[in-house]
Order: sequence, then C-alpha cells, then structure tokens
Amino acid sequence: MYFTDRGIEELVERRGDEQISIEWLAERLRDFVDLNPEFETPIERLATYLARLDDEDEE
Repeated sequence: MYFTDRGIEELVERRGDEQISIEWLAERLRDFVDLNPEFETPIERLATYLARLDDEDEE
C-alpha cells in the first residue's frame, strides 16, 4: 500500500456513499490548489488523467 492510499481509503470511508458532480470536484480541486499552490502540477495531472479516461477506450 502506498502512503497516498491512506488518504484515498479515508475518502472512501467518509464519503463513499455520496454522489458528487464533476463541477463540485473541480471546485474542490481549485480550492485545494489555492490553499496549496505547490501542488498545482500534480492536481493538473490528476484532472487531465480523469478528463481523458475515456480516450483510452477509443484507441
């Protein structure tokens, strides 16, 4: 298990039953980067990865 898995596991445990919109997620990511600008690049990569997930099926 990676160290980051602990945060992911907490997210699932605390909010796993919730449904959210992409707009809500995008706003939370923006809030996070505003508070933690040093994470701008990793958040950008995560957002791009999530945005392009369906592209892998088209190849």
